[in-house]
Amino acid sequence: MFAGPLDESIIMRARKAGLLDLKIHQLRDWTHDRHKTVDDRPFGGGPGMLMKPEPLFEAVENLRREKTRVILLSPSGRQFSQAIARELALETDLLLVTGHYEGFDERVRQALADDELSIGDYVLTNGALPAMVVIDAVTRLLPGVLGDDESSRDESFSHGLLEYPQYTRPPDFRGLKVPDILLSGNHAEIDKWRREQAKARTREKRPDLLKPD
Repeated sequence: MFAGPLDESIIMRARKAGLLDLKIHQLRDWTHDRHKTVDDRPFGGGPGMLMKPEPLFEAVENLRREKTRVILLSPSGRQFSQAIARELALETDLLLVTGHYEGFDERVRQALADDELSIGDYVLTNGALPAMVVIDAVTRLLPGVLGDDESSRDESFSHGLLEYPQYTRPPDFRGLKVPDILLSGNHAEIDKWRREQAKARTREKRPDLLKPD
């Protein structure tokens, strides 16, 4: 699942430029039975299978370095956000552990995890897609990845707001015109307009992001 998204676009360029060192590990490499078993039935009964602690502990203990932050991708984690992406972009080494089946043996959370993240209140087949979302969001915040580091500073959620409306040429398309302020060349007024528009858009579409007065 990782081969396509992580070999394209910004992530591919970051890897080729040496700005991102990304490795994908197969958990079955840390199993010792002939079936390479990574899951088993839960004690107490119930549907589905749980990821076993033995291969996960061995894998993390083998891969973890002094400054590694181990993160589980799980529906019970704190909800991933741009603020968390910025936090993670400052880390030296991240180890993302993707859930599968009915989740992890609880001892993995207790003894291995430094953090636990969810990308939203819904259920996916496994943690691979959430891991890719985290990788993408964090990678584009690494210095030099976007070419112009200013690019990531005024995006949606960068200041707790949605991004302001943006326009390009032509200035008049089918009667839909670019606001005059953007054509004025008055950068102080443009900045003011953009801040106002960002607040208005956030108030309309995501009022939950606004801090109470």
